[in-house]
Amino acid sequence: MNKEDLVREVAKVVATKKEAEAVVDSVFGAITKALKEGDRVNLAGFGTFTVVDKPSRKGRNPKTGEEIDIAAKKVPKFNPGKGLKDVVK
Repeated sequence: MNKEDLVREVAKVVATKKEAEAVVDSVFGAITKALKEGDRVNLAGFGTFTVVDKPSRKGRNPKTGEEIDIAAKKVPKFNPGKGLKDVVK
C-alpha cells in the first residue's frame, strides 16, 4: 500500500478524495512535527514512533576498504503495538 492507496481507503469514509488527501497529509504532518520536536507519538493498539540517537562510529568504504568516520545522527523508529502484532501474526 502506498500513500495514494491510503488516500483511496480514507476517501471511502469521508466525502471526497481531496478531503481524504488532506486528512492523510495532516496525520503524516502531525507525526513528523512531533518527531522533529523530539516527542514520542503513541497510537494505542497500533504502535509508537520515536526518535533514536545513533552514535558516531567507524565504517569502511566498500570500494577502497578505507576506514571512514560515520557521523552521529537521529533516526525515526517504529515499534508496533500489541494490537498490530496480533493482527499480522
